[in-house]
Amino acid sequence: MIYILLILILVIIIFVPQWWVQYVMKRHHKTINALPGTGGELAQHLIERYQLPVTLETTEDGDHYDPQDKVVRLSPQYFNGKSLTSIAIAAHEVGHAIQDFHNDEFLIMRGKMVLISQRFQKFGAGVIFVAPLLSAFTHSPIAGIFIALIGLMSIASSVLVHLISLPVEFDASFNKALPVLKEGNYVTKRDLVAVHQVLKAAALTYVAAALAELLNVWRWIALLRR
Repeated sequence: MIYILLILILVIIIFVPQWWVQYVMKRHHKTINALPGTGGELAQHLIERYQLPVTLETTEDGDHYDPQDKVVRLSPQYFNGKSLTSIAIAAHEVGHAIQDFHNDEFLIMRGKMVLISQRFQKFGAGVIFVAPLLSAFTHSPIAGIFIALIGLMSIASSVLVHLISLPVEFDASFNKALPVLKEGNYVTKRDLVAVHQVLKAAALTYVAAALAELLNVWRWIALLRR
């Protein structure tokens, strides 16, 4: 009974934040003709207003700012959408471009950690791929423990990236995007409440992702204990 309760609590902790983020995004993604423009038009306007040396593109890989290529990328639904979610997400991603323009330390740190994590994960995937061969040749439990540790560290590096992302995301939402939307009167005071929720959801996306990765960490720890 206690084991079932612990699993239930774990599921709630991991999946409720993901559900809430999706709920908030969808709830406020309703077309509002009174808005002055789409998410893409707002993003382009802000890029020009703040004279940011970046470009704007649509993508199917999720809304993000690429500091390497200096590109703000928005999914088609938000690029073409005339909704509070579209406006908030566009401002949030341009907020990252503003961070980059001002050489934000946390953004730079996250960029370095992403590269390290990607290399670590590729290495971990390679080790896991050859794991059966290593086990067959060595017949040693130490090899299995080594492989499990590599897998654990690979996933843990991804969790670390998500945690480092939190101050970056909250800054982009509440120190960059929200003041820009307020000062520019891009949305009404009544709609600012909804925009605030969307910006919080945008920042908490990485919390949900980190919690999901922690489940994988728990699985690897369970594997190591066997």
